[in-house]
Amino acid sequence: MTVQAEHSRDMAFISQARFRALMNAFARPGTIATLSCPDAPLPLAEATAGVLECLCDFETPVWLAPSLETSSAVVEWVRFRTGSPVGPAAEASFAVVSDKDHFPDFDIFASGSADYPDRSTTVLIQIEDFNGKPYAISGPGIQQSRSFSAASLPPDFTARMARNRALYPRGVDVVLVTGERLLALPRSVYIEEA
Repeated sequence: MTVQAEHSRDMAFISQARFRALMNAFARPGTIATLSCPDAPLPLAEATAGVLECLCDFETPVWLAPSLETSSAVVEWVRFRTGSPVGPAAEASFAVVSDKDHFPDFDIFASGSADYPDRSTTVLIQIEDFNGKPYAISGPGIQQSRSFSAASLPPDFTARMARNRALYPRGVDVVLVTGERLLALPRSVYIEEA
């Protein structure tokens, strides 16, 4: 086996493992999964980079928060590793939010339509840690309720998620990310401060 073929095989296994970790996170909202990408350029979190590398291609535009878009290393990595164009929020299939002081409203992103609710943005929110303010979630994939904690989300995060949930089956899906860890909050869940 050539070195190139071995590398391609290894990348296929890595991509499959990342995809399984992400799908398991969406199937079990509020549970933490691990997804690494050691060559992610800072300030892009490893799990964020892993999701983008696994799910993005030339047909999936990416929106980057201003603090990321000004990093040529991040923009070049996204374009080179995924082939995705970096562009406006309303056209993005994936968005990366990284600045807690300038947290955009979800309504700047695509929320899908009645006929095509899947044509919405998945919003990856880079947070400081899975410690801090406690939240409780309920809904599909959760028996009764589940709790988690997150630091550096905006004070009105639960209100934003409630407005997003009211659009169901439209709306954005949210993934909280810190380092190699992520937690999925699909548009179908109810969230409140615990």
